[in-house]
Amino acid sequence: MNTSILSPLAAGLLLLALNGMPAGRADGIPELRLMPATELKANASGHFITKASINGSDITVLVDTGATTVALSYEDAEDAGLRPGHLDFNVPVSTANGVTKAARVKIDHIAVDGVEVENVDGMVLPEGALKGTLLGMSFLSRLRSFRVEDGILYLKD
Repeated sequence: MNTSILSPLAAGLLLLALNGMPAGRADGIPELRLMPATELKANASGHFITKASINGSDITVLVDTGATTVALSYEDAEDAGLRPGHLDFNVPVSTANGVTKAARVKIDHIAVDGVEVENVDGMVLPEGALKGTLLGMSFLSRLRSFRVEDGILYLKD
C-alpha cells in the first residue's frame, strides 16, 4: 500500500470530520487542558522566594513547607485587602521572635505564575511580628503536586 497517498487522504478525512464539529466541543469530548505548572529556583541561601498574587496584589513570599499555613505580615495583609485592623488576633503562634497571637483569615485567591488556589486558610500576624509572608502548607497541600529537585521547586495545579 502506498502510504504517501494514504496520509493526505487520512488528513483530508480528518479535516472534513473536524470541520463539521460545532465550536466549544459540544460533541461531549473534553477539551485538552494543560495543567498549570511553574518552577522556582532556590536563591543562594537555598530559599524559594517569589512573587505571588494574593487577592490581586503582588506580594513577595517565601515558600515554606515547614509552615502549617499561609502566614501574612500585617503590611502584606493590608495590601491584599484583608483589613487587619478589623481582625481578632486571638490564635497563639510561635515565630522566630517568640510567641504572639495571630488572626485567622480566608484568602480568596493565591496565584504563583499560572498555579492558582482559591479559598486558602491563612493567618495574619500583628504589625512587626513577621518581616514577610510565608506561603505554607495551606496553599501547597491544595496543589496536585509539589516537589524539590536539584534546587528547583516544582508546583503543579
